[in-house]
Amino acid sequence: MSAQPDAVRRPVVARTRAELADALAATRSAGGRVALVPTMGALHEGHASLMDHARGRVADTDALVVSIFVNPLQFGPGEDLDRYPRTFDADLEVCAAHGVDVVFAPVADEVYPGGAPQVSVEPGPLATLLEGEVRPGHFRGVLTVVAKLFGLVRPDLAVFGEKDYQQLTLIRRMVADLCLGMEVVGAPTVREDDGLALSSRNRYLDAEQRLAARVLSAALHTGAEAGAYGAEHVLAEARAVLRRTPGVDLDYLTLTAPDLGEAPEQGEARLLVAARVGTTRLIDNIAVTLGDAGPLPTDRGNT
Repeated sequence: MSAQPDAVRRPVVARTRAELADALAATRSAGGRVALVPTMGALHEGHASLMDHARGRVADTDALVVSIFVNPLQFGPGEDLDRYPRTFDADLEVCAAHGVDVVFAPVADEVYPGGAPQVSVEPGPLATLLEGEVRPGHFRGVLTVVAKLFGLVRPDLAVFGEKDYQQLTLIRRMVADLCLGMEVVGAPTVREDDGLALSSRNRYLDAEQRLAARVLSAALHTGAEAGAYGAEHVLAEARAVLRRTPGVDLDYLTLTAPDLGEAPEQGEARLLVAARVGTTRLIDNIAVTLGDAGPLPTDRGNT
């Protein structure tokens, strides 16, 4: 279904469940595969990288679907549902440029006929930590809409960004625990030249806040560089970087296992951070390899 490399073909826009089924009928009848990239729109290069990642995992004759839906269930009181950017025309251009075959862009009544669902996905204890602690109910809304999108699109694989690492981890757990029979792929975080992770919320930052926000990725990378010296030094180094930048209100900085369990003494781990810069809440994370090289050299230590 995808456009040829030397041509840009606009994707089919499906607004209803019936239109979505019609748009995928030819692929399904031919035994093709379907890849899905769920988004809330306001697409940027980070989203485009997810599309490219998904496109590379399926054949040209398979279908790549991007959903654009601002999900009300995952926004809590006082959060930015109303001001969340809606840029559909520009989003469609991004999709066309990255080989998307179908854009599923339903209204809320199409996803939640009759209002909020009576049955939702309970995300479990992992959803009460980190983002879940400061945003109660958020992941119930996320997993419920993702489960509904999986049911409507019926993809063979779905691609999510590692920037929302807790979300990715919970979606993988949902797919495994509910035996949904599909592959969940994590794609690397895309960053600005100065290291700031791409996010639709970056547009809320003024020039001074934008400069301050760079400290999040700087702290993560500094922490990761100390991984060989153990978990204590990873956190101490990252905190030291954060302390040097005013205007950043830290929510959490934590080191965990890749599945967000307790960090190991050695081996693979994940360093995660969340902070408010002005009124904008930003999150980021990085992979860390922990070792036992001993104390951090004094000529580079920040503690």
